[in-house]
Amino acid sequence: MIFTYKVQRAIRFSTKTHEVYQKQKRKGKDIPYITHPLTVGLILARAGAHEDLIVAGILHDTIEDCPPEKKVTREMLEERFGANVASLVASVSETTKGLSWDERKKEAREHIKTFSRDSLLLKAADIVANTTDIVIDHICDGDTVFERFNAPKEKTIAHYRAVIALIIERWPDIPFADDFRDIDEKLRTIGEGA
Repeated sequence: MIFTYKVQRAIRFSTKTHEVYQKQKRKGKDIPYITHPLTVGLILARAGAHEDLIVAGILHDTIEDCPPEKKVTREMLEERFGANVASLVASVSETTKGLSWDERKKEAREHIKTFSRDSLLLKAADIVANTTDIVIDHICDGDTVFERFNAPKEKTIAHYRAVIALIIERWPDIPFADDFRDIDEKLRTIGEGA
């Protein structure tokens, strides 16, 4: 079976978390947030990822981006989707929201150095989805796209380029290597104002 029951349940759970309970939108856009985790799941599926990794892609922001009254925990994900999925989602979730943007992103980059191959692939799919959105939005809206972020253009671009470099350093032939080279070049060009 291609469209498994586990994948279906992940889509429902992620939709409830991001859409039903919060009506989340993509940064600065009138696009439902749920499109992002679904895109990450699709990217992973296209890369030939196993079912648990695709499910983790669909659920990857549920712990990090849930409302306090509908708190999603690692234990909750483990109960519904198994220990492997819960572990993967937890591995890519920022847990120190109280830190400054710079401190959180530095910590996230340090954490990448300890990732398993599956966590690297999950993080890579998330980065491909996010940076592709930035590149496309920049084509349409120019530098105003960076007004949506909690850091200025230079820091946002530097962070994403550093994450791409870290992932490539850890796994040079990751399935997204060509995507990363293309995205990195586009981000470099945007950063230079060309």
